Amino acid sequence: MSEIASLNPQALWQWFDKICAIPHPSYHEEQIANFIVDWAKSQSLFVERDDAGNILIRKPATKGMENRQTLALQAHLDMVPQANASTVHDFLKDPIQPYQDGEWVKAKGTTLGADNGIGLASCLAVLSSTDLAHPEIEVLLTMSEEVGMEGALGLRPNWLTSNIMINTDTEDNGEIYIGCAGGENVEIHLPIEFEKAEGQAVQITLKGLRGGHSGCDIHTNRVNAIKLLMRILSDLYQIEAFQLVNIAGGSVRNAIPREAHATLLVKDVAKITACIEQLQAKFQSEYHLAEPNLTLVAEATNSAEKAFTAKATQTVLQFLTLLPNGVIRNSDTVKNVVETSLSIGVLSLQNEQLVGTILSRSLVEHGKEEVRSRLNALVQLTGATVEYSGNYPGWEPAPNSEITALTKKIYDEVLGYEAQIKVIHAGLECGLIKEVYPNMDLVSIGPTIRNAHSPDEKVHIPAVQIYWELLTKLLANAPQK
Repeated sequence: MSEIASLNPQALWQWFDKICAIPHPSYHEEQIANFIVDWAKSQSLFVERDDAGNILIRKPATKGMENRQTLALQAHLDMVPQANASTVHDFLKDPIQPYQDGEWVKAKGTTLGADNGIGLASCLAVLSSTDLAHPEIEVLLTMSEEVGMEGALGLRPNWLTSNIMINTDTEDNGEIYIGCAGGENVEIHLPIEFEKAEGQAVQITLKGLRGGHSGCDIHTNRVNAIKLLMRILSDLYQIEAFQLVNIAGGSVRNAIPREAHATLLVKDVAKITACIEQLQAKFQSEYHLAEPNLTLVAEATNSAEKAFTAKATQTVLQFLTLLPNGVIRNSDTVKNVVETSLSIGVLSLQNEQLVGTILSRSLVEHGKEEVRSRLNALVQLTGATVEYSGNYPGWEPAPNSEITALTKKIYDEVLGYEAQIKVIHAGLECGLIKEVYPNMDLVSIGPTIRNAHSPDEKVHIPAVQIYWELLTKLLANAPQK
């Protein structure tokens, strides 16, 4: 047990401490899934998995709550694996190391997994409780949410019996979410022609950026490392027409990349190094508020055997410069919410092709269609190809729903001021769940989490206490049958 296990509410934090100890990045949730299934069986709870690997656990109503409607709690099992460049961490083997920093819980050099580990912990804490009043409970735990909501996409029909669900995957205290963006995965392949390398090699590394969630943080001024690297390389190209040897950035599709690097074939390493020092000063000045730790480094490296042709180098620079990224349109109908966006999360060189992994998000389907139109035009101009997959729907708001009204009433009482009802520009599983269970009345709540999907992720301890009070009071006040 770590120091966080003694925080209040202890039932929730002790479960979160256990979750941190078990590796569970996306596509590698079996260890934690098996742990939860075995625990549920040891408690004589109904537990079952569907073909997608999702877990359903049922707990009977407590005494006096038998005439209340069955209520479902929902969380996802996986976390986004991100580590600082200086942190040695194997997400398939090593536990997350949480620690308290004032009013926040953070992790040592990695993502914390509070997204959605706190929600998962709260569901398990309810299941393990002996002193909470609640109706019959169904807990749905889904697989691989962070990589395309694959568990929710494969959710078994006619499995859940409840018509009310509380999703635990939002990240702002005092806010109730009743709608979210849909999304689509995009992968672009740009063929690269190579030739024998002649010249000195230098590696340009951009690091120290804040990164963050590619939905919730897309409207901020956080810089995408891949896109900024393009500006840097374009400036360098005006000074010397280098050839690319390699270029890469980011590690997951749904995080704003914090780091990117490129290896160049140049005539004069010292000249390039001096230019990089000037460019670092330029961009540190430009982004001194948004990216205070921006760092740009140039280092001589071993000479390469092959390099991009001059034409291929120019095409890559043009392609990545023109690639749309960030907010495409703000919503006309939901105030202060992004309607459509896209973010390139990963760039890599694979089998003589430059591969870009992008996540497109929109509250409306025609927003995703506009993104496709722009990307289709770009790939046609540059000779690239594009693949679209994993299209999932948004969650259409139902502001007059019963569970929304109940959540608002109780949240106002807990907070002592009015909770805000909102729509989020991020993917929640609610839209997919509602496709399988169209009569499900859904709401999403959660404590304050900042910098999700980055090693700066942190969760606010007082907000977790408020969230737990809200959740347990919702259970105790579940609607009558």
